[in-house]
Amino acid sequence: MLLILATILIIPFILKTFHPYVWMDMLYIRDLVCMLVRFLSRRRRRPLFLVLDRFLEQSVAHPDKKFLVFGEESYTYSYTDLQSNKIANALRAQSGYKAGDTVAMFMGNEPSFIFTWLALTKLGSPAALLNHNIRSKSLLHCFNCCKASVLIAASDLKDAVKDVLPSLLEQNVTVLLMAKDSDTTGIQSFSEQVEEATDAPLPRSLRSHVTFKSPAVYIYTSGTTGLPKAAVVNQNRLLTALVILSSNGVKQTDIIYVNLPLYHTAGFLVGLIGSIETGTTIILKRKFSTSQFWDDCRKYNVTVIQYIGEVMRYLCSAPKRDNDKDHKVKLAIGNGIRAEIWREFLNRFGNIQIREFYASTEGNVGFVNYTGKIGAIGRVNFFHKKLFPYALVKYDTELDEPVRDANGLCIETRKGEPGLLVSKITDIAPFAGYAQNEEQTERKRLRNVLKKGDLYFNSGDLMSIDEENFIYFQDRVGDTFRWKGENVATTEVSDILTICDCIKEANAYGVQVPGHEGRIGMAAVTLTDGVQFDGSKIYNHVVKCLPSYARPRFIRIQDAVEVTGTFKQIKMKLVEQGFDPGRIHEPLYIIDDRVKSYIPLTAEIYSNIQSGNIQL
Repeated sequence: MLLILATILIIPFILKTFHPYVWMDMLYIRDLVCMLVRFLSRRRRRPLFLVLDRFLEQSVAHPDKKFLVFGEESYTYSYTDLQSNKIANALRAQSGYKAGDTVAMFMGNEPSFIFTWLALTKLGSPAALLNHNIRSKSLLHCFNCCKASVLIAASDLKDAVKDVLPSLLEQNVTVLLMAKDSDTTGIQSFSEQVEEATDAPLPRSLRSHVTFKSPAVYIYTSGTTGLPKAAVVNQNRLLTALVILSSNGVKQTDIIYVNLPLYHTAGFLVGLIGSIETGTTIILKRKFSTSQFWDDCRKYNVTVIQYIGEVMRYLCSAPKRDNDKDHKVKLAIGNGIRAEIWREFLNRFGNIQIREFYASTEGNVGFVNYTGKIGAIGRVNFFHKKLFPYALVKYDTELDEPVRDANGLCIETRKGEPGLLVSKITDIAPFAGYAQNEEQTERKRLRNVLKKGDLYFNSGDLMSIDEENFIYFQDRVGDTFRWKGENVATTEVSDILTICDCIKEANAYGVQVPGHEGRIGMAAVTLTDGVQFDGSKIYNHVVKCLPSYARPRFIRIQDAVEVTGTFKQIKMKLVEQGFDPGRIHEPLYIIDDRVKSYIPLTAEIYSNIQSGNIQL
């Protein structure tokens, strides 16, 4: 009997010694099963249970609780519910709109964004979340992708709307501005209409056409072939997103700081949708500010923060303060943090749980680092792989395609070897694709991966798995690179550059900069015959046509753009050479916002960038 008792007592110590993560694995699997059961039970409810219904439950249960805080203003669940009713009823009165029509939202981080989105869900209308940084051609393209009949824009974006107004009016689009007046023909002032509208609840029949496969929102993601693509996030995907915060231990008593863009997956799905499930109070910030971040956290008693890799680096790069550890933040959830920044963040700001995860807007698999292992984006296990089958396969970066064996099947990588992450498309893990873009949707489908006839989602990301089953992000394949937390499509940048009459050809790519996450934009260009390089003209052109994160910081002048035998632009050698004037004997230029021009990149400027004296 004593021997049995001693064996029982010693088992946990043996497991902890030889399998140190076994208890965490078991807790994670338990949580995964609970989430699956909750999701399936909601799927079975009739009438259809959607994210909106969870918000309405919270509004009834906690009507006077703060749902949203923006600066000095706060909005309860009840107020938010009624204000979204007013917007929905005002929209119903528009002659160019009917319930269920797609509506494009062109707004920054502000309460009206959330009120408007809730209004659209009550009307059964998909919302296209337009990036408020885009302009002209890109803005028009993104609007047209989703076939919206209405554009609702923030008042401060009126000039951007006016630039594309003629095209919108040609399509009979109803253009509404969140302002009390508008002096532009074709743009209606919507705020006054909202104020005068009733706050009566919307009948459920208005969304009776909605199914789990119906588009809920369109979130735009940059691809490798040019302009942004509208990823379809359907109602089923939105319902699964409810558990993102609760599965990481976030509770109703928590307060979350949301400073990432609401038009992005992180801000919208994690920050907003996740908070609806938990009943958490959202502290909404118009944009990220290094200097205000911790002061805001202290002011609002924030307990949960969101991050991308750049956010953490900025916070760690800020001057140290005596009160760096004086806050109530206990959890940071996000992705893209480098191992060295991770360590520095914990050392400087205290014992904050970092919950790093991996997911993509349109992808069908995700990973969570539930153990806190520094540097890993997640931990993989047998149960997870059974639910969401995935593989890492060998990838030829020069040919830009997976390596296949003699039978035409992909080859799985060994432990520790980088490989392309692919995930099986199933009923549990579907891939909804891109709106109005079957070509790009098909490009993300990978067939005959591990056996003939199977179908996988191509993540476009290179990963590796170590001997302890931790998974690590390695790099992005193809032409897309990431800068300032945004994906930049090189083809779009190249196309924009060649519109300028002094540039004949352009080859855009991303290069690494010491001390910075991701890759910064650079372009190798050839000049139009007989025309000189005009730095001021090109500067004005890229500022007008590209958001700040997509503007090439460096331009390299070449006699000819190198291409392959199939006329694909060669980037690898250019990426390797970077922007070092010591290795490049062709003219090099750097963008200079002070003089509003591209100026010659000297050895001194290069040295200051390398040393960190010049921040990009």
